[in-house]
Amino acid sequence: MTVARAHPFDLTGRTALVTGGVSGLGFEIAKGLAGAGARVLVNGRDAGRLSAAVAEIRQAGGDAEPCRFDAGLEAEMTDAVGAAGPIDILVNGVGIRDRRALLDMAPSDLRHIIELDLVAPALLSRLVAPGMIARGWGRIINITSIAGPLSRAGDTAYTTAKGGLAALTRALAADLGAHGITVNAIAPGYFATAPNAGQMADPEVNAFLARRTSLGRWGAPEEIAGSAVFLASPAAGYITGHVLAVDGGYLAHF
Repeated sequence: MTVARAHPFDLTGRTALVTGGVSGLGFEIAKGLAGAGARVLVNGRDAGRLSAAVAEIRQAGGDAEPCRFDAGLEAEMTDAVGAAGPIDILVNGVGIRDRRALLDMAPSDLRHIIELDLVAPALLSRLVAPGMIARGWGRIINITSIAGPLSRAGDTAYTTAKGGLAALTRALAADLGAHGITVNAIAPGYFATAPNAGQMADPEVNAFLARRTSLGRWGAPEEIAGSAVFLASPAAGYITGHVLAVDGGYLAHF
């Protein structure tokens, strides 16, 4: 599709699917893509939260529609993508975390985290890629974490899944590049989202971030959106297989 564009970050005429788009960083990414002109399919499982997220994006002037499915259920995912029509931009944002060491986890819990955080993005990419190949254009953006290249005790499954998701990003970039599709990832650092409310209230965590990050603070959730808009846009057309850390300098600072 050839569309006249007002600026290099213009996403007019593109359709984006954002999994986990009802809250937190996923919602900010969905809102940012809509603000850049994309039609955004917001994914979530809960109908009420999904309706609220779509309504807020629309109230801000964006084009958003609900796309309800459970990313952990392949049949639901397949049906939803089939009904959605052409998808130009996929953001694999859904994920869960279980802060336990390997020896403290049941095998079923380990499998569940890896299935949702790693296997589901691979399967969803597999569903949207044929259409992107047919159109000769596409963007796949995986939301990894600074817990991919770094690790800490007591976070085995999440670190493993996010490290694997970074590797999947490189592998898909190699597989799909010849078809005009770029595959990149965003690795968020410490963001002031609802799941982190407990840590945000902890003086020790705040002191740690003040000395450990270059910017010395938590990231505001809306600060994630620009990286996704950039990677989805024509401006990033020659970038693929890359993991962009959005972490206030955490990985660069010690």
